[in-house]
Amino acid sequence: MSAPAPAPGARQTAGESLSFETLDRLSRAITARLTHGVSPHAQLAAWSDWASHLTRAPGRQLELTLAAWRAAARMGFFVGRSALGQTADPPFAPLAHDQRFADPAWNMPPYIYLQQAFLAQEEWWRSATREVRGMTPKNAARVAFMARQMLDVMSPSNIPWLNPTIIERTFREAGGNLARGMGHLLEDAQRLIAAEPAPTSSEFRVGKEIAATPGEVVFRNELMELIQYRPATSEVIAEPILIVPAWIMKYYVLDLSRHNSLVRYLTEHGFTVFMISWRNPTPADRDIPFDAYRTSGVMAALDVVNAIVPGRDVHTCGYCLGGTMLAIAAATLARDERDRLASITLLAAQTDFSEAGELMLFVDESQIAFIEDMMWDQGVLDSSQMAGAFRALRANDLVWSRIIRDYLLGERDKATDLTTWNADPTRLPYRMHSQYLRGLFLENRLTAGRFAVGGRVIALKDIHIPMFVVGTESDHIAPWRSVYKVHLFTDNEATFVLTNGGHNAGIVSEPGHHGRRYHISTRHPDDRYVDADTWLARANPVEGSWWPAWADWLQARSSAERVPPPAIGAPERGLVPLCPAPGEYVYQR
Repeated sequence: MSAPAPAPGARQTAGESLSFETLDRLSRAITARLTHGVSPHAQLAAWSDWASHLTRAPGRQLELTLAAWRAAARMGFFVGRSALGQTADPPFAPLAHDQRFADPAWNMPPYIYLQQAFLAQEEWWRSATREVRGMTPKNAARVAFMARQMLDVMSPSNIPWLNPTIIERTFREAGGNLARGMGHLLEDAQRLIAAEPAPTSSEFRVGKEIAATPGEVVFRNELMELIQYRPATSEVIAEPILIVPAWIMKYYVLDLSRHNSLVRYLTEHGFTVFMISWRNPTPADRDIPFDAYRTSGVMAALDVVNAIVPGRDVHTCGYCLGGTMLAIAAATLARDERDRLASITLLAAQTDFSEAGELMLFVDESQIAFIEDMMWDQGVLDSSQMAGAFRALRANDLVWSRIIRDYLLGERDKATDLTTWNADPTRLPYRMHSQYLRGLFLENRLTAGRFAVGGRVIALKDIHIPMFVVGTESDHIAPWRSVYKVHLFTDNEATFVLTNGGHNAGIVSEPGHHGRRYHISTRHPDDRYVDADTWLARANPVEGSWWPAWADWLQARSSAERVPPPAIGAPERGLVPLCPAPGEYVYQR
């Protein structure tokens, strides 16, 4: 028998309130699954903020009206001169990174008119979605982002019967490209319905062609395995290196093929290298906290490294989120006056999140509530849901270009070691990711003096060991100016490198890689602060890979002596090889 309804005005019991809240969370979780964690309220609020302020801005309205008339006039002048056979320069140009109209056929009638009409719309909307005085800046950026997404859908490059490349290929192959594309579409749809992972490449197998640097797993706990790589030289630098990768993806982006493995490069240059390989969490791991990645991850690994290589400080390196956690661990050690580190290297890792790029479009209270409730229901943030947010940031490159290539041109990209790694993602525990989003992205506690470890606040300013920081020019996950802001919150010696490439390709930048270049400069403890753009104007430009500069930097901050390589593991401390690298956790799907 059901309980009687409470009398009007009666107080709800805690159990009733909890039941109602559970219903709310389930409702949001269902919606969030459909939207990949994007909050409809946040989107509507952004459009409402923009529209309400624009309607009370007659000057901006007049400006946009005149801009539309000017664009129409320029377009009409161009079409008229072209129709008369006269030479006329196109009035609108795509942005530097826009490759949608790279085919020369787009410069010929009638396609150039379609291209120009679309570019005119893009230019107008860029102006229309500029912040209106009084708007919330994040809402302005969110409206601009959503406008770009909607315009991308209408781009003539994405419409088969308006794209000259697709038309020419279809006539040349008598529709064979469309037949192959339909086969690709059916394959992908079947895999999506069956919730099957993308097929792995037989050319790049984990433990064979990639993640194949020789080594042994010397420690394992519930969160990570620690790999010790075998030496490649008869003598080694006395101080070992501990690498902390992100747990958003598998570690082996830093150990790809033989020619571009950062791990192999370090061992061949006389370093003893240890690497954390994180376990891929399941819904049963929903309550793993953010700090567990410090205690059971970084600190547990550091204890093992100190046991295998006793009496030596450790060079540490963190990539992406692993770098953020390394900075937190280093600040905690500095606060507690525990000197165990020789240096810190941060690769595309943010410590301040106030300017964290377009990812911030997905971070506010409404967005996080949606993501939290989706994870609360699932136990984890699934890799496909996380990948959807990253694809949205670069829809032209990661969504539309793939649709055109795979389904309309009938092509499949040839697998590479980097794309194989990119197709091997991980999940994120509910509690950890919620604490990460709120504590760092939403509240930016680490650089606001409010990030506590063990009940006491830590400060990056306590770190006095040398630091080597790498940012990448076209990083959409950790924008380089955001990475550079570590200079504001530290007083130590800091060498900053800005390399070309993106979040992954800029880090996987081996010597001999064509077209690589970087800028480098060192800030000394007594130097005044220099803003990012001034730094770039002053920093030394260098052609080639930044890897040799890092190796030289590490050697200069190591003991001059060379020593015999340490044994694999420390049997006297119970640290015996458990299995060959790359271990077991890396194979978890």
